[in-house]
Amino acid sequence: MNKVPLTVIGADLLRNELQHLKSVERPTVIAAIAEARSHGDLSENAEYDAAKERQGFIEGRIKELEGKLSNAQIIDPRHLDAEGRIVFGATVELVDAATGEEVRYQIVGEDEANIKEGKVSVSSPIARALIGKYADDVADVQAPGGVRHFEILDVHYI
Repeated sequence: MNKVPLTVIGADLLRNELQHLKSVERPTVIAAIAEARSHGDLSENAEYDAAKERQGFIEGRIKELEGKLSNAQIIDPRHLDAEGRIVFGATVELVDAATGEEVRYQIVGEDEANIKEGKVSVSSPIARALIGKYADDVADVQAPGGVRHFEILDVHYI
C-alpha cells in the first residue's frame, strides 16, 4: 500500500477519531444492538437493523483509519528544509493575478483538506500546480472555470 502523507496535526486528528470510535461509538452501538435484541423478533426490528448498519459503518471507518495510520508518512512542516520550495506541508501566500485577491493555503493530506480553514489537498489542482515552485514564481491552475494564474508571494513552513 502507498504511503499516506499527513501533517502532525492531521495524524493527531485521525488518532483522536479512531480513539473516539473505539472507546465511545463502538460500545454505544453494541449496547444498542443488545437492547434491540431484547425486544424479540429480529426480522421486523428496525432498531436492530439500524444499529447493525451503524456498527458496520463504525467498523469500516475504524479499519480505514487504522490502515491510513499504519501507512502514514507523518511530516512536520516546522522541520522541513526545502529552501523556499513549495512542498507537502508548506503554507503558501498567493495573489490571484486576475482579481488581486490574496489567499493563504497549507498543502495537506486528503483527510485534512478543508478549504474554509485554508487547507488544500496535496492532490488538488492548485496544490499540484504549486508543488516545486518558489516565491515570485507564477502557478497556472487548471480550474473548472478555466486557467487561473497565481503569483506566489511567500512560502512558510509552520
